[in-house]
Amino acid sequence: MTKESPVDAKTGRKFYLDFPSDLNAAEPIAFILNLHGGGSSGQWQRGYFPAFDYVDSHRLVIATPTAATDTPFRMWLGEADDAHLQNVCEYVFERFGRGRIGSFWLVGHSQGGMTSNRIVGSDYFRGKVDGWLSLSGGRIGAIELPDSFFGGRPASLPKFPSINGQTPRPGGAALPDADISFIFATGEHEMKSLPETSPWAEAYGAGKRVRLADVVDDRPGYVHDTSREEKSTPAWGLAARPGVAQLYVYPHARDGRLIADVVRLDKGHTEGLEPNITRTLIEMMVGAPGGKLHRQ
Repeated sequence: MTKESPVDAKTGRKFYLDFPSDLNAAEPIAFILNLHGGGSSGQWQRGYFPAFDYVDSHRLVIATPTAATDTPFRMWLGEADDAHLQNVCEYVFERFGRGRIGSFWLVGHSQGGMTSNRIVGSDYFRGKVDGWLSLSGGRIGAIELPDSFFGGRPASLPKFPSINGQTPRPGGAALPDADISFIFATGEHEMKSLPETSPWAEAYGAGKRVRLADVVDDRPGYVHDTSREEKSTPAWGLAARPGVAQLYVYPHARDGRLIADVVRLDKGHTEGLEPNITRTLIEMMVGAPGGKLHRQ
């Protein structure tokens, strides 16, 4: 694996770029744009969703940017950050070749997931993105958060702002104006319950949800919210630790779209993902229908 820190020439902002060291000139790749949550950074997001561990085995190119430092608590806000994300994508398309990107996914944790929900239906992203992985960043079809989630959340974090006329709802996500696969992954303690139905599955004519085999991890993830040591709640997140994840899919969606829910048991909002569930999510993503960039 090669890790670089290219510079967006239009803004001067760096971002992380991971890709296979032995990538040849013609082989297909999957592209992931990996967005951190409010108050976080690209560096932390690489550890929270450590897809870089599977760059070589699954032929991934992963761009992990950081929101502008002049926005409150590094939140993805407005046109300047949207332009930066587009610049990062164009850098990847030009460097690796638009035509060889077999799949393009937005991945976002917390406010990064809300941002993914906001931009996936935009003029720039709508015709390019094949799927969205929301890591505690809103489910299409609202879920109810427990009161303890807001009790553990750092008081210094701002309320969720209105961005381009849209106010994101914690726990929920709007039905995007886009044709995409969708995976929602969350911690058990950061919701009251997981609905048995999905508006996105219904929109694609999928069947009733089916539970797959659990994913068991005997190793912890890389990161957790160290700023809340001894003050956090199970809903906000405790120390990274091994765990079990439940997988649910909605089968027979139109055009083979992947629609799934993932619940990480005994976890909250900020424990980094463990290795096996990270690998499973990546396998789901690269196995879903792709190729939008080919058709542009």
